[in-house]
Amino acid sequence: MNFDIETKGSHLRRTKIIATLGPSTDDPKVMEGLILAGANVFRLNMSHGTTADQMKRAALVREVSGRLGREVALLADLQGPKIRVERFEHGSVDLQPGQEFTLDAEDSSTPGDRERVGVSYKDLPRDVKPGDILLLDDGMISMTVESVVGEKVHCRVEHGGSLKDRKGLNLKGGGLSIAGLAEHDLPHIELAAQMDVDFLAVSFVSDENDINRARKLLRKAGSRAALVAKIERIEAVKNLEEICDASDVIMVARGDLGVEIGDEELPGLQKRITRTALRHNRVVATATQMMQSMIENPVPTRAEVLDVANAVIDGTDAVMLSAETAVGKYPVRVIEAMNRICLGAERHFALEGAVTQLNVRFQRIDQAIAMAAMFMATNLSVQAIVALTESGSTAQWLSRVRSAVPIYAFSPNAASRRRMAIFRDVYPVHLESRSADGDRVIQDALQKLWRSGAVTAGDRVIVTMGDQTGKSGGTNALRLIKLDKEGGSESETRLDLG
Repeated sequence: MNFDIETKGSHLRRTKIIATLGPSTDDPKVMEGLILAGANVFRLNMSHGTTADQMKRAALVREVSGRLGREVALLADLQGPKIRVERFEHGSVDLQPGQEFTLDAEDSSTPGDRERVGVSYKDLPRDVKPGDILLLDDGMISMTVESVVGEKVHCRVEHGGSLKDRKGLNLKGGGLSIAGLAEHDLPHIELAAQMDVDFLAVSFVSDENDINRARKLLRKAGSRAALVAKIERIEAVKNLEEICDASDVIMVARGDLGVEIGDEELPGLQKRITRTALRHNRVVATATQMMQSMIENPVPTRAEVLDVANAVIDGTDAVMLSAETAVGKYPVRVIEAMNRICLGAERHFALEGAVTQLNVRFQRIDQAIAMAAMFMATNLSVQAIVALTESGSTAQWLSRVRSAVPIYAFSPNAASRRRMAIFRDVYPVHLESRSADGDRVIQDALQKLWRSGAVTAGDRVIVTMGDQTGKSGGTNALRLIKLDKEGGSESETRLDLG
Protein backbone atom coordinates (compact mmCIF):
# COMPACT_ATOMS: atom_id res chain seq x y z
CA MET A 1 0.00 0.00 0.00
CA ASN A 2 1.40 3.39 -0.98
CA PHE A 3 1.11 5.98 1.79
CA ASP A 4 1.30 9.65 0.92
CA ILE A 5 4.19 11.87 1.96
CA GLU A 6 3.63 15.51 2.88
CA THR A 7 5.25 17.63 0.16
CA LYS A 8 7.80 20.35 0.61
CA GLY A 9 5.61 22.80 -1.31
CA SER A 10 2.98 22.90 1.45
CA HIS A 11 3.47 24.16 4.97
CA LEU A 12 3.75 21.03 7.08
CA ARG A 13 1.49 21.13 10.11
CA ARG A 14 3.55 20.09 13.11
CA THR A 15 0.72 19.84 15.63
CA LYS A 16 -1.54 16.80 15.34
CA ILE A 17 -5.35 16.76 15.49
CA ILE A 18 -7.44 14.22 17.43
CA ALA A 19 -11.09 13.91 16.34
CA THR A 20 -13.78 12.10 18.34
CA LEU A 21 -16.01 9.65 16.48
CA GLY A 22 -19.79 9.66 16.79
CA PRO A 23 -23.03 9.80 14.81
CA SER A 24 -21.79 12.80 12.79
CA THR A 25 -18.78 10.84 11.50
CA ASP A 26 -20.48 7.54 10.60
CA ASP A 27 -20.91 8.43 6.92
CA PRO A 28 -17.90 7.10 4.94
CA LYS A 29 -17.83 10.32 2.91
CA VAL A 30 -17.58 12.36 6.11
CA MET A 31 -14.79 10.09 7.36
CA GLU A 32 -12.93 10.64 4.10
CA GLY A 33 -13.37 14.38 4.49
CA LEU A 34 -12.05 14.31 8.06
CA ILE A 35 -8.90 12.46 7.04
CA LEU A 36 -8.24 14.63 4.01
CA ALA A 37 -8.83 17.76 6.13
CA GLY A 38 -6.04 16.68 8.48
CA ALA A 39 -7.28 14.41 11.30
CA ASN A 40 -4.38 12.30 12.58
CA VAL A 41 -5.97 10.35 15.45
CA PHE A 42 -9.57 9.21 15.93
CA ARG A 43 -10.97 8.86 19.44
CA LEU A 44 -13.53 6.23 20.42
CA ASN A 45 -15.36 7.55 23.48
CA MET A 46 -16.26 4.43 25.45
CA SER A 47 -18.75 6.44 27.54
CA HIS A 48 -21.17 6.51 24.61
CA GLY A 49 -22.39 3.98 22.08
CA THR A 50 -22.65 0.20 21.98
CA THR A 51 -19.92 -2.34 21.37
CA ALA A 52 -21.25 -2.74 17.83
CA ASP A 53 -21.05 1.06 17.32
CA GLN A 54 -17.41 1.18 18.46
CA MET A 55 -16.34 -1.76 16.31
CA LYS A 56 -18.10 -0.38 13.24
CA ARG A 57 -16.43 3.02 13.68
CA ALA A 58 -12.99 1.49 14.22
CA ALA A 59 -13.39 -0.59 11.08
CA LEU A 60 -14.49 2.48 9.09
CA VAL A 61 -11.35 4.40 10.14
CA ARG A 62 -9.11 1.53 9.07
CA GLU A 63 -10.92 1.05 5.74
CA VAL A 64 -11.01 4.70 4.70
CA SER A 65 -7.49 5.58 5.87
CA GLY A 66 -6.10 2.55 4.06
CA ARG A 67 -7.90 3.48 0.87
CA LEU A 68 -6.60 7.06 1.09
CA GLY A 69 -3.06 6.00 1.96
CA ARG A 70 -3.01 8.01 5.21
CA GLU A 71 -1.49 6.94 8.52
CA VAL A 72 -4.04 7.61 11.25
CA ALA A 73 -4.32 6.15 14.75
CA LEU A 74 -7.17 4.92 16.94
CA LEU A 75 -7.51 6.00 20.57
CA ALA A 76 -9.99 4.27 22.91
CA ASP A 77 -10.99 6.52 25.81
CA LEU A 78 -12.22 4.66 28.91
CA GLN A 79 -15.23 6.05 30.75
CA GLY A 80 -13.55 5.83 34.15
CA PRO A 81 -15.25 6.20 37.53
CA LYS A 82 -17.14 9.41 36.78
CA ILE A 83 -19.48 10.21 39.67
CA ARG A 84 -23.03 10.93 38.60
CA VAL A 85 -26.43 11.53 40.09
CA GLU A 86 -28.92 8.84 39.16
CA ARG A 87 -32.24 9.30 37.40
CA PHE A 88 -35.20 11.50 38.30
CA GLU A 89 -38.83 10.53 38.14
CA HIS A 90 -39.52 13.11 35.44
CA GLY A 91 -36.04 13.32 33.91
CA SER A 92 -34.95 16.46 35.77
CA VAL A 93 -35.70 18.80 38.69
CA ASP A 94 -35.42 22.56 39.08
CA LEU A 95 -33.26 23.46 42.09
CA GLN A 96 -33.58 26.87 43.71
CA PRO A 97 -30.87 28.70 45.71
CA GLY A 98 -31.27 28.09 49.43
CA GLN A 99 -33.31 24.90 49.21
CA GLU A 100 -32.27 21.66 50.92
CA PHE A 101 -31.31 18.71 48.75
CA THR A 102 -30.03 15.23 49.64
CA LEU A 103 -27.60 13.02 47.76
CA ASP A 104 -28.44 9.43 48.64
CA ALA A 105 -25.64 6.87 48.38
CA GLU A 106 -27.77 4.14 49.94
CA ASP A 107 -30.73 4.09 47.56
CA SER A 108 -29.73 4.68 43.93
CA SER A 109 -32.67 2.83 42.38
CA THR A 110 -35.57 4.98 43.57
CA PRO A 111 -36.14 7.81 41.08
CA GLY A 112 -35.16 11.24 42.39
CA ASP A 113 -37.41 14.20 43.09
CA ARG A 114 -37.08 17.80 44.22
CA GLU A 115 -35.76 16.71 47.65
CA ARG A 116 -33.32 13.89 46.89
CA VAL A 117 -31.59 11.78 44.25
CA GLY A 118 -29.39 8.70 44.31
CA VAL A 119 -25.67 8.89 43.46
CA SER A 120 -23.50 6.29 41.71
CA TYR A 121 -20.56 6.64 44.14
CA LYS A 122 -21.23 4.69 47.32
CA ASP A 123 -18.31 6.16 49.29
CA LEU A 124 -19.41 9.78 48.84
CA PRO A 125 -20.58 10.09 52.50
CA ARG A 126 -17.08 9.12 53.69
CA ASP A 127 -15.27 11.49 51.34
CA VAL A 128 -17.12 14.71 52.19
CA LYS A 129 -17.69 16.79 55.31
CA PRO A 130 -19.78 19.82 56.28
CA GLY A 131 -18.63 22.93 54.45
CA ASP A 132 -17.47 21.08 51.31
CA ILE A 133 -18.79 22.39 47.99
CA LEU A 134 -20.20 19.90 45.49
CA LEU A 135 -20.41 20.90 41.82
CA LEU A 136 -22.91 19.25 39.48
CA ASP A 137 -23.37 19.32 35.72
CA ASP A 138 -19.85 20.68 35.02
CA GLY A 139 -20.22 23.29 37.74
CA MET A 140 -23.51 24.74 36.50
CA ILE A 141 -25.10 23.84 39.86
CA SER A 142 -23.37 24.02 43.24
CA MET A 143 -24.38 23.02 46.76
CA THR A 144 -22.74 23.09 50.18
CA VAL A 145 -22.62 19.99 52.39
CA GLU A 146 -24.44 20.73 55.67
CA SER A 147 -24.35 17.28 57.28
CA VAL A 148 -23.65 13.63 56.61
CA VAL A 149 -26.07 11.19 58.23
CA GLY A 150 -25.41 7.54 57.52
CA GLU A 151 -25.33 7.13 53.73
CA LYS A 152 -27.06 10.43 53.02
CA VAL A 153 -25.31 13.73 52.28
CA HIS A 154 -27.56 16.66 53.16
CA CYS A 155 -26.80 19.84 51.21
CA ARG A 156 -28.04 23.37 50.62
CA VAL A 157 -28.22 24.64 47.05
CA GLU A 158 -26.01 27.68 46.38
CA HIS A 159 -26.44 28.07 42.62
CA GLY A 160 -29.52 26.41 41.22
CA GLY A 161 -30.77 25.31 37.85
CA SER A 162 -32.24 22.35 36.04
CA LEU A 163 -30.50 19.14 37.15
CA LYS A 164 -31.02 16.32 34.65
CA ASP A 165 -30.55 12.56 34.81
CA ARG A 166 -27.01 11.18 35.09
CA LYS A 167 -25.19 14.51 35.33
CA GLY A 168 -21.69 14.50 36.76
CA LEU A 169 -20.70 15.42 40.31
CA ASN A 170 -17.36 16.84 41.50
CA LEU A 171 -15.91 17.90 44.84
CA LYS A 172 -14.42 21.38 44.57
CA GLY A 173 -10.73 21.16 45.42
CA GLY A 174 -10.67 17.39 44.86
CA GLY A 175 -10.26 14.74 47.52
CA LEU A 176 -12.52 11.92 46.37
CA SER A 177 -10.82 8.56 46.95
CA ILE A 178 -12.32 6.79 43.95
CA ALA A 179 -9.90 4.66 41.90
CA GLY A 180 -8.98 5.48 38.30
CA LEU A 181 -10.39 2.28 36.80
CA ALA A 182 -14.00 1.22 37.29
CA GLU A 183 -15.53 -2.24 36.84
CA HIS A 184 -17.30 -1.08 33.69
CA ASP A 185 -13.89 -0.23 32.18
CA LEU A 186 -12.65 -3.83 32.23
CA PRO A 187 -14.70 -5.13 29.28
CA HIS A 188 -13.82 -1.94 27.40
CA ILE A 189 -10.12 -2.75 27.79
CA GLU A 190 -10.82 -6.14 26.22
CA LEU A 191 -12.74 -4.42 23.44
CA ALA A 192 -9.90 -1.96 22.83
CA ALA A 193 -7.51 -4.89 22.41
CA GLN A 194 -9.95 -6.61 20.05
CA MET A 195 -10.18 -3.48 17.90
CA ASP A 196 -6.37 -3.21 17.83
CA VAL A 197 -6.35 0.41 18.98
CA ASP A 198 -3.08 2.33 19.10
CA PHE A 199 -3.74 4.27 22.32
CA LEU A 200 -5.79 3.62 25.45
CA ALA A 201 -6.76 6.66 27.54
CA VAL A 202 -7.37 6.16 31.27
CA SER A 203 -9.86 8.66 32.70
CA PHE A 204 -9.76 10.20 36.19
CA VAL A 205 -6.23 8.97 36.93
CA SER A 206 -5.18 9.64 40.51
CA ASP A 207 -1.64 8.22 40.54
CA GLU A 208 0.77 6.00 38.64
CA ASN A 209 -0.90 2.84 39.99
CA ASP A 210 -3.95 3.51 37.81
CA ILE A 211 -1.75 3.58 34.70
CA ASN A 212 0.26 0.53 35.75
CA ARG A 213 -2.91 -1.48 36.35
CA ALA A 214 -4.40 -0.45 33.02
CA ARG A 215 -1.17 -1.35 31.21
CA LYS A 216 -1.10 -4.78 32.86
CA LEU A 217 -4.73 -5.49 31.90
CA LEU A 218 -4.17 -4.23 28.36
CA ARG A 219 -1.08 -6.41 27.86
CA LYS A 220 -2.94 -9.41 29.28
CA ALA A 221 -5.64 -8.78 26.67
CA GLY A 222 -2.98 -8.98 23.96
CA SER A 223 -2.61 -5.29 23.06
CA ARG A 224 0.62 -3.28 22.78
CA ALA A 225 -1.22 0.06 22.69
CA ALA A 226 0.35 3.12 24.33
CA LEU A 227 -1.17 4.44 27.58
CA VAL A 228 -2.67 7.94 27.82
CA ALA A 229 -3.11 9.48 31.30
CA LYS A 230 -5.96 11.99 31.40
CA ILE A 231 -5.20 14.68 33.97
CA GLU A 232 -8.61 15.77 35.26
CA ARG A 233 -8.37 15.43 39.06
CA ILE A 234 -6.53 17.40 41.73
CA GLU A 235 -4.99 14.12 42.91
CA ALA A 236 -3.42 13.62 39.47
CA VAL A 237 -1.87 17.08 39.55
CA LYS A 238 -0.28 16.27 42.91
CA ASN A 239 1.18 13.05 41.47
CA LEU A 240 2.00 14.44 38.04
CA GLU A 241 5.70 13.55 37.99
CA GLU A 242 5.05 9.88 38.80
CA ILE A 243 2.16 9.70 36.32
CA CYS A 244 4.41 11.09 33.58
CA ASP A 245 6.98 8.39 34.30
CA ALA A 246 4.33 5.65 34.09
CA SER A 247 2.56 6.93 30.95
CA ASP A 248 3.29 7.30 27.26
CA VAL A 249 1.00 10.29 26.65
CA ILE A 250 -0.35 12.99 28.97
CA MET A 251 -3.72 14.55 28.17
CA VAL A 252 -4.77 17.87 29.70
CA ALA A 253 -8.48 17.07 30.14
CA ARG A 254 -9.80 20.48 31.03
CA GLY A 255 -13.46 19.68 31.70
CA ASP A 256 -13.59 18.01 35.10
CA LEU A 257 -10.22 19.51 36.03
CA GLY A 258 -11.59 23.01 35.54
CA VAL A 259 -14.62 22.18 37.65
CA GLU A 260 -12.49 20.89 40.54
CA ILE A 261 -9.89 23.66 40.65
CA GLY A 262 -11.95 26.61 39.39
CA ASP A 263 -11.79 28.39 36.04
CA GLU A 264 -9.32 30.99 37.26
CA GLU A 265 -6.66 28.36 38.01
CA LEU A 266 -7.04 26.36 34.81
CA PRO A 267 -4.90 28.39 32.32
CA GLY A 268 -1.81 28.35 34.50
CA LEU A 269 -2.27 24.70 35.40
CA GLN A 270 -2.65 23.75 31.74
CA LYS A 271 0.74 25.32 31.02
CA ARG A 272 2.29 23.62 34.03
CA ILE A 273 1.02 20.17 32.98
CA THR A 274 2.26 20.72 29.42
CA ARG A 275 5.72 21.82 30.61
CA THR A 276 5.98 18.89 33.00
CA ALA A 277 5.03 16.36 30.34
CA LEU A 278 7.56 17.83 27.90
CA ARG A 279 10.23 17.84 30.59
CA HIS A 280 9.64 14.12 30.97
CA ASN A 281 9.85 13.75 27.17
CA ARG A 282 6.25 12.56 27.02
CA VAL A 283 3.76 13.26 24.28
CA VAL A 284 1.13 15.77 25.45
CA ALA A 285 -2.38 16.45 24.14
CA THR A 286 -4.76 19.30 25.02
CA ALA A 287 -8.49 18.55 25.14
CA THR A 288 -12.02 19.70 25.97
CA GLN A 289 -14.17 22.44 24.42
CA MET A 290 -11.44 23.76 22.15
CA MET A 291 -13.91 24.61 19.36
CA GLN A 292 -17.16 24.14 21.29
CA SER A 293 -19.17 26.75 19.39
CA MET A 294 -18.65 24.80 16.15
CA ILE A 295 -21.03 22.12 17.36
CA GLU A 296 -23.70 24.49 16.06
CA ASN A 297 -21.81 27.16 14.09
CA PRO A 298 -19.68 26.93 10.93
CA VAL A 299 -16.88 29.18 12.26
CA PRO A 300 -15.08 29.33 15.63
CA THR A 301 -15.09 32.24 18.02
CA ARG A 302 -11.99 34.41 18.36
CA ALA A 303 -11.58 33.11 21.92
CA GLU A 304 -11.48 29.53 20.60
CA VAL A 305 -8.93 30.48 17.97
CA LEU A 306 -6.69 31.95 20.67
CA ASP A 307 -7.21 28.91 22.92
CA VAL A 308 -6.03 26.48 20.24
CA ALA A 309 -3.17 28.75 19.18
CA ASN A 310 -1.91 29.15 22.75
CA ALA A 311 -1.86 25.38 23.24
CA VAL A 312 0.21 25.05 20.05
CA ILE A 313 2.62 27.79 21.13
CA ASP A 314 3.01 26.09 24.53
CA GLY A 315 4.31 23.00 22.70
CA THR A 316 1.42 20.54 22.80
CA ASP A 317 1.81 17.60 20.43
CA ALA A 318 -1.92 17.37 19.69
CA VAL A 319 -5.18 19.24 20.11
CA MET A 320 -8.41 17.31 20.53
CA LEU A 321 -12.00 17.76 19.38
CA SER A 322 -14.84 16.02 21.21
CA ALA A 323 -18.50 16.82 20.59
CA GLU A 324 -17.44 19.18 17.79
CA THR A 325 -16.85 16.19 15.48
CA ALA A 326 -18.82 13.44 17.27
CA VAL A 327 -22.23 15.12 17.19
CA GLY A 328 -21.58 18.54 15.64
CA LYS A 329 -23.17 19.90 12.49
CA TYR A 330 -19.86 20.66 10.75
CA PRO A 331 -17.34 17.86 11.53
CA VAL A 332 -15.18 18.40 8.44
CA ARG A 333 -15.22 22.18 8.68
CA VAL A 334 -14.06 22.07 12.30
CA ILE A 335 -11.03 19.97 11.30
CA GLU A 336 -10.30 22.43 8.49
CA ALA A 337 -10.57 25.35 10.93
CA MET A 338 -8.31 23.70 13.50
CA ASN A 339 -5.79 22.90 10.79
CA ARG A 340 -5.65 26.58 9.76
CA ILE A 341 -5.30 27.76 13.35
CA CYS A 342 -2.46 25.34 14.08
CA LEU A 343 -0.62 26.37 10.94
CA GLY A 344 -1.05 30.04 11.79
CA ALA A 345 0.25 29.58 15.32
CA GLU A 346 3.23 27.56 14.10
CA ARG A 347 4.17 30.28 11.63
CA HIS A 348 4.34 32.92 14.32
CA PHE A 349 5.75 31.30 17.40
CA ALA A 350 9.43 31.96 18.08
CA LEU A 351 11.98 29.20 18.48
CA GLU A 352 14.09 31.18 20.95
CA GLY A 353 12.41 29.56 23.94
CA ALA A 354 12.41 26.10 22.42
CA VAL A 355 13.68 22.97 24.09
CA THR A 356 17.30 22.51 23.11
CA GLN A 357 17.99 19.08 24.52
CA LEU A 358 16.31 15.92 25.65
CA ASN A 359 15.59 16.00 29.37
CA VAL A 360 17.17 12.63 30.06
CA ARG A 361 20.50 11.20 31.05
CA PHE A 362 21.20 9.03 28.04
CA GLN A 363 20.66 5.38 28.87
CA ARG A 364 20.14 4.24 25.28
CA ILE A 365 22.14 4.85 22.14
CA ASP A 366 19.06 5.91 20.15
CA GLN A 367 18.53 8.80 22.60
CA ALA A 368 22.06 10.04 22.00
CA ILE A 369 21.66 9.70 18.22
CA ALA A 370 18.40 11.68 18.35
CA MET A 371 20.04 14.45 20.36
CA ALA A 372 22.97 14.63 17.95
CA ALA A 373 20.61 14.73 14.96
CA MET A 374 18.53 17.58 16.38
CA PHE A 375 21.64 19.55 17.33
CA MET A 376 22.81 19.30 13.73
CA ALA A 377 19.35 20.16 12.39
CA THR A 378 19.19 23.38 14.41
CA ASN A 379 22.74 24.47 13.58
CA LEU A 380 23.14 23.48 9.92
CA SER A 381 21.13 24.07 6.77
CA VAL A 382 19.13 20.83 6.78
CA GLN A 383 15.87 20.35 4.85
CA ALA A 384 14.68 17.03 6.25
CA ILE A 385 15.36 14.35 8.84
CA VAL A 386 14.87 10.71 7.86
CA ALA A 387 14.43 8.26 10.73
CA LEU A 388 14.65 4.62 9.66
CA THR A 389 12.88 3.06 12.61
CA GLU A 390 11.19 -0.20 13.49
CA SER A 391 9.41 0.72 16.73
CA GLY A 392 9.17 4.50 16.30
CA SER A 393 11.10 5.28 19.48
CA THR A 394 13.80 7.25 17.66
CA ALA A 395 11.13 9.39 15.98
CA GLN A 396 9.64 10.13 19.39
CA TRP A 397 13.01 11.26 20.80
CA LEU A 398 13.57 13.41 17.71
CA SER A 399 10.15 15.04 18.12
CA ARG A 400 10.92 16.09 21.71
CA VAL A 401 13.27 18.80 20.42
CA ARG A 402 11.40 21.65 18.72
CA SER A 403 12.75 22.35 15.25
CA ALA A 404 11.56 23.71 11.91
CA VAL A 405 12.90 20.61 10.13
CA PRO A 406 10.29 17.94 9.27
CA ILE A 407 10.95 14.42 10.52
CA TYR A 408 10.04 11.64 8.07
CA ALA A 409 9.82 8.36 9.99
CA PHE A 410 10.13 5.37 7.67
CA SER A 411 8.98 2.04 9.12
CA PRO A 412 7.73 -1.30 7.79
CA ASN A 413 5.66 -1.75 10.95
CA ALA A 414 2.05 -0.53 10.54
CA ALA A 415 1.38 -0.30 14.29
CA SER A 416 4.52 1.80 14.78
CA ARG A 417 3.55 4.15 11.97
CA ARG A 418 0.10 4.68 13.45
CA ARG A 419 1.50 5.45 16.92
CA MET A 420 3.87 7.99 15.38
CA ALA A 421 0.86 9.85 13.96
CA ILE A 422 0.49 11.71 17.28
CA PHE A 423 4.12 12.89 17.53
CA ARG A 424 4.65 16.58 16.85
CA ASP A 425 6.75 17.26 13.71
CA VAL A 426 6.75 13.57 12.69
CA TYR A 427 5.32 12.29 9.38
CA PRO A 428 5.21 8.46 9.30
CA VAL A 429 5.94 6.79 5.96
CA HIS A 430 5.63 3.16 4.89
CA LEU A 431 8.91 1.67 3.66
CA GLU A 432 9.22 -2.04 3.01
CA SER A 433 12.78 -2.26 1.71
CA ARG A 434 13.70 -5.53 0.05
CA SER A 435 17.34 -5.10 1.00
CA ALA A 436 19.18 -5.86 4.24
CA ASP A 437 21.93 -3.48 3.16
CA GLY A 438 21.76 -0.20 5.10
CA ASP A 439 22.97 1.92 2.19
CA ARG A 440 20.31 0.44 -0.08
CA VAL A 441 17.57 1.15 2.48
CA ILE A 442 18.74 4.77 2.75
CA GLN A 443 18.60 5.16 -1.02
CA ASP A 444 15.09 3.66 -1.13
CA ALA A 445 13.89 6.16 1.50
CA LEU A 446 15.56 9.15 -0.18
CA GLN A 447 14.15 8.16 -3.57
CA LYS A 448 10.66 8.04 -2.05
CA LEU A 449 11.12 11.54 -0.63
CA TRP A 450 12.52 12.75 -3.94
CA ARG A 451 9.60 11.39 -5.97
CA SER A 452 7.11 13.01 -3.60
CA GLY A 453 8.76 16.42 -3.96
CA ALA A 454 9.62 16.60 -0.26
CA VAL A 455 13.32 17.11 -1.11
CA THR A 456 15.19 18.33 -4.16
CA ALA A 457 18.72 18.57 -5.57
CA GLY A 458 21.25 20.12 -3.22
CA ASP A 459 19.18 19.51 -0.07
CA ARG A 460 20.89 18.20 3.02
CA VAL A 461 19.16 15.35 4.86
CA ILE A 462 20.01 13.84 8.23
CA VAL A 463 19.45 10.07 8.39
CA THR A 464 19.24 8.08 11.63
CA MET A 465 19.30 4.29 11.43
CA GLY A 466 20.58 1.07 12.93
CA ASP A 467 23.37 -1.00 11.48
CA GLN A 468 21.05 -4.00 11.76
CA THR A 469 17.90 -3.14 9.80
CA GLY A 470 14.64 -4.45 11.20
CA LYS A 471 15.86 -4.50 14.80
CA SER A 472 13.62 -2.65 17.29
CA GLY A 473 15.49 -0.05 19.38
CA GLY A 474 18.63 -0.52 17.30
CA THR A 475 19.25 3.04 16.05
CA ASN A 476 22.96 3.65 16.49
CA ALA A 477 24.10 5.62 13.43
CA LEU A 478 23.67 9.09 11.94
CA ARG A 479 24.55 10.41 8.51
CA LEU A 480 24.46 13.86 6.96
CA ILE A 481 23.72 13.44 3.27
CA LYS A 482 23.63 15.89 0.35
CA LEU A 483 21.31 14.98 -2.51
CA ASP A 484 22.55 15.13 -6.09
CA LYS A 485 20.44 16.10 -9.09
CA GLU A 486 19.24 12.53 -9.68
CA GLY A 487 17.97 12.01 -6.15
CA GLY A 488 21.08 10.06 -5.25
CA SER A 489 23.22 10.91 -2.25
CA GLU A 490 26.69 11.47 -0.98
CA SER A 491 27.52 11.19 2.73
CA GLU A 492 29.17 14.30 4.14
CA THR A 493 29.31 13.10 7.73
CA ARG A 494 28.77 9.75 9.44
CA LEU A 495 28.48 9.06 13.18
CA ASP A 496 28.29 5.49 14.52
CA LEU A 497 27.80 4.71 18.22
CA GLY A 498 27.11 0.99 17.91
